[in-house]
This record gives sequence, C-alpha cells and structure tokens, in this order.
Amino acid sequence: MPDSAFAEIRNLDLFAQMTDENFAALMRGAYVQNFPAQIDLISEGDPSDFLHVVLSGSVDLFSTWNGRDTSLATVRPIATFILAATVKDAPYLMSARTLEKSRIALIPSQDVRAIFDVDGNFARAVVTELAQSYRTVVKSQKDLKLRTSLERLANYVLRQQKRSGEVSSFFLECEKRRLASVLGMTPENLSRAFKGLVPYGVQVEGTRVTILDQGELERFAKPNPLIDDTSV
Repeated sequence: MPDSAFAEIRNLDLFAQMTDENFAALMRGAYVQNFPAQIDLISEGDPSDFLHVVLSGSVDLFSTWNGRDTSLATVRPIATFILAATVKDAPYLMSARTLEKSRIALIPSQDVRAIFDVDGNFARAVVTELAQSYRTVVKSQKDLKLRTSLERLANYVLRQQKRSGEVSSFFLECEKRRLASVLGMTPENLSRAFKGLVPYGVQVEGTRVTILDQGELERFAKPNPLIDDTSV
C-alpha cells in the first residue's frame, strides 16, 4: 500500500488511537485498488472478507429483493463501510458498487478482528463508529416513517444545502432516480414532489436546486436535529 494511503487511513477516528505496532500489523495484508464507475464491489449474502475504505470517489450501498432494488447510503472519502459485518464475521447485508472512478483500500477482515481483540483503543473506536451508524439508521427510519414524501424531500434539500456550504443554489449530489430510491419514492413521485416544493420557495432546473425563500422552506420542513443532524 502506498505511504499516502497509510496516512489517510491512519487519520480516521477508527484508527487514530491504536498503537503504531497494531496499525502496522493491520495494514500488512491491506492493499489499494482503483475501480471504474459502476463496478460491483461486494454482494449481499457473501462472506465479509474485507473492510473497505473509500479513499476517493464514491460508493453506493444498495439492496435487492424480488426484482426490486433500493439505495441505502452513499459512502464518500474518507470513510469505511461494512464494519459491522467485518467485526461480526457475518455475511454482507448490503451490496456495494462504485458511482464513479474510485480508489479503495481493502483490509482483511480477519486482521481487523485480530487487532480488535488486542488493542483497546481500536476496540473502543469500533464501538463508537458502530454506535454512530446505529443512530444514523434510527434517524433514517424516523425520517421515513414520520414524514410525508414532500417533507422528506424538503428536509433533504435543506441538508444538501448545508453540505454545499449554506449557499442558496447548489447541485443535487446524485441523479434523480437514485435520489428517489434513497428517499423511499418512485421517480414519478419525486418529480411531483419537486413541483410541490415550488410554493415553499424551491426552484429546480435539472440537477440545480435554488432556494428562493429560505424561511418558508424551513417553516414547512421543520428540520429536527434528532433526525437531520448527523453530528448528534
């Protein structure tokens, strides 16, 4: 693995407090690979052979059943995915594919479990990350079950605005068909929902979103940090 990749991974909260000796042991069998867009990385049901670290690009976590599929999350640099399956030595519950050209580090799962058993700081960091992931799932369920489709879209627009630097005009982070899947909607319903946000000061042209009336949108969306704030 290139030295630059070592440094990027070492700086993640998950690995930052472990001893140098244990980090070196963990990285001994790891390697970095470049993947083009739309390449399947893992398939749900397969054994969890590697912990993945996205160093550049982006990855779609998705699931399929009975001829249907849904996007569950997007992983962007620098972050890991499939940590729970790695620690538990359990099959993947999700599949993953690259959304664009991506550089990904693969760390053997058996090495992760071995270091987990001997490095207390690493074990605590794993628990913290899994706890944060659990809270994210709870927030996602609350968003899906407590809000209408129009309210979910309105709050998504506000979250995307925040990620874009609080500007009034920005681009959607993914294409609309995938966004509909993330929000639990059909593409047709998403199109109608965007039109439904017009009275609340939202204008959409292609993938560009412009917020014309911030106050009106926030009054309708009623953003809640216990649903929408990833830091809580």
